[in-house]
Amino acid sequence: MNDTPETTIPRPAFLHTPAVAAVLAALPGARAVGGCVRDALAGRDSADVDVGAPFPPEEIATRLRDAGLKVFETGLAHGTITAVKDHLPVEVTSLRRDVLTDGRHAVVEWTTDWREDAARRDFTINAMSLTAEGALFDYFTGRADLAAGKVRFVGDPDTRLAEDYLRALRFFRFQARYGAGKPDAAAVAAIARAVPGLALLSIERVWMELKRILAVPDPRAALDLMAQTGVLGAVLPEAGARDILMRLIESGAPADALLRLAALLAAGTDTAALARRLRFSAEERSWLDEIRGGQGPVAPGAADADLRRALAHADRTRLGAPARLVLLRTWLSQARQDGASAPWDKLRARIEAIVAAGIPTFPLLGRDLAGEGIAPGPAMGRWLAELRAWWLSGGCIATREDCLAELRRRLAQGGGGTALGG
Repeated sequence: MNDTPETTIPRPAFLHTPAVAAVLAALPGARAVGGCVRDALAGRDSADVDVGAPFPPEEIATRLRDAGLKVFETGLAHGTITAVKDHLPVEVTSLRRDVLTDGRHAVVEWTTDWREDAARRDFTINAMSLTAEGALFDYFTGRADLAAGKVRFVGDPDTRLAEDYLRALRFFRFQARYGAGKPDAAAVAAIARAVPGLALLSIERVWMELKRILAVPDPRAALDLMAQTGVLGAVLPEAGARDILMRLIESGAPADALLRLAALLAAGTDTAALARRLRFSAEERSWLDEIRGGQGPVAPGAADADLRRALAHADRTRLGAPARLVLLRTWLSQARQDGASAPWDKLRARIEAIVAAGIPTFPLLGRDLAGEGIAPGPAMGRWLAELRAWWLSGGCIATREDCLAELRRRLAQGGGGTALGG
């Protein structure tokens, strides 16, 4: 075939990366493909670099090993090898053609035809490829679509969706990130027709894509379009009115997917059931619960003692970022109350000042009580709980010495949680 590049562009920074350069040098005719090419043309950094190569996967692995790269056969059945140099992974995939698709999985054959490989990709902006020298191959006008802010399926939208219904959700993510003006009418109509096919997808893939949509800088138009096409109701029936989410985004809150999900959920949503349905990780479920509820007031009228208590509780959740957790709660509370921004900004400044002085952490450990003659066991646990409650009630400012003095006072009075020794 006559495979002529559309143009030559200045070599993006990722082509100078030793790992990428080594992979391309080891595989004659290989090209960078997909998102890294799209982002280079859009002037954005790309987190990952993918490479396509006109060889079967076994030959790719052999050539890479011969060139001294570490090789991991991460997706051999689908033609994918991961090459590693200087701890940087580069995913390399054989050029493919689809033999059979069912909306969720595909049976593929290897090919040496770049246009055939590009034709099986989802959107025109993702179907471009780039040589090590900067020659750009663009079989479906992806460069022009990217410049125009047009997210279009490669070829027939119904066919692309029937191959993998997750592409319906991917459309909204790319529309939110790269789209401008009215979305492609053919794509939107095909997605509306494809809604029943979303039930075929694994819920893990759906949740992963939902997170990515929620984390784009401004997902409002995409979510509106998802609702209009029936996609939002199909994948997230727990979603309520979007007014709280709209106010959250307008306020300048962080683009945190779980914060935005908390704002999107209808009042009274059973988050435990939602977490099970979407197969949340334990950490995701805890973050969602804490953002939506948590402990302690985080409103402009809260006293510093209340804020210290909220931070102390967040620290005890072991989620690793107590300050961020409490600040996210302030953004959600602000959106729910639709209040003026100035008092909330002052509240966040107060929280950050407290954090700068140190996250309040209960200062006693079991060994401190052991030093006072309290043996390990249930008794020690009850003493620690009582002393922590006393520390919290005082606004989390009592020092270790203060807490020990309170313990000794209670011991002297014969009060507290238990008898010594447990």
